[in-house]
Amino acid sequence: MVKKIDTENLCKIECNRHLNNFLDFCRMLSQIGLIIAKEWKLEWRNRSAIAGLSVYILSGLYISYLSFKKIADPATWNALFWILILFMAVNALAKSFMTESRGLQLFYYTFLNPQVVIIGKIIYNGVLLFVLGLLTLLFYTILLGNPVQDSFMFLITLLAGCFGISSVLTMISAIASRAGHQSSMMAILGFPVLLPLLIILIHLSKNAIDGIEFSVNVKYLTLILSLNLIVPALAFILFPYLWRE
Repeated sequence: MVKKIDTENLCKIECNRHLNNFLDFCRMLSQIGLIIAKEWKLEWRNRSAIAGLSVYILSGLYISYLSFKKIADPATWNALFWILILFMAVNALAKSFMTESRGLQLFYYTFLNPQVVIIGKIIYNGVLLFVLGLLTLLFYTILLGNPVQDSFMFLITLLAGCFGISSVLTMISAIASRAGHQSSMMAILGFPVLLPLLIILIHLSKNAIDGIEFSVNVKYLTLILSLNLIVPALAFILFPYLWRE
């Protein structure tokens, strides 16, 4: 009889624990959604930032057009595209933490979990960068042509690359904001960390341009997905320590 009661109590405790974990997870998802919605509202309200990014993209594309007119070598087309994406990302994502007021940071610190803040910003920045990347690809194609044979693989590469770059630069923006809002730290810390990811992205997108079959690209996709999981996981673990400073 005693064993039966103990078993029932253990089952209740276990059920309550799982229920609490599920509720905590749902609460975290809800808070992440609020962070994403807040970022979007601020982005839309501050339209000068969107206009500035648009001018930056168009200026870079137009200078490329004046310099090359038409790019015959697919490797050059590919390298130039990722250079434009990289510099656009640094300009677009530098504001993740560095433009936030002290009051807003205090509000986050008081009411939100630090993991929620960093994951929400990574997701929002990844989506923003992917949309900007699609616009860049559209105008890049209009001005300089498009030698890509496997468009689906190229878009998958662009999506994975945007989220990988977003993860790295969002975390570096948080570090830079704690170092006196030094925007130069984005470039100093970001480029060495992004170099391995960029090398893989260039290889994979070159295969998409050449129309190489999917089985050859599996190893590159695996590497990119691994990096896209490792970097947010490290940010999830390490950001709370940075958050306390």
